[in-house]
Amino acid sequence: MVRRHELTDAEWELIEPLLPRPATGRPRVDDRRVLNGIIFKIRTGVAWRDLPDRYGPWQTCATRFRRWAADGAFAHLLTQVQARADAAGLLDWLVAIDSTIVRAHQSAAGAGGKGGILAGTNRTTTPSGGPEVG
Repeated sequence: MVRRHELTDAEWELIEPLLPRPATGRPRVDDRRVLNGIIFKIRTGVAWRDLPDRYGPWQTCATRFRRWAADGAFAHLLTQVQARADAAGLLDWLVAIDSTIVRAHQSAAGAGGKGGILAGTNRTTTPSGGPEVG
């Protein structure tokens, strides 16, 4: 039985050939175990040290995550999976999601300080769709 945060057999069959292969070296912890550990960490937000033992040593999961992120393995994986889904007609490219984030300085967000929103009382406000109120 596949656990909630783990790859199904079908997902693994799609992803496995796309992962980087080590050239040589000592036997390594199974890529599927490690990738499931990485997914678990990202989905739950636990610290690396708190990964369940079923994913192998937490140091292995953390190291492989950093290595795969640095060498572009995740970006390559996404590109390849998208290309295959697109070729199979499974993607609708007409859908667009904008996740722009605008960051403001603390004082601009009303956190106090000189010139913050709470500092002045003689400001002119304009309610949405209404006349100016002063």
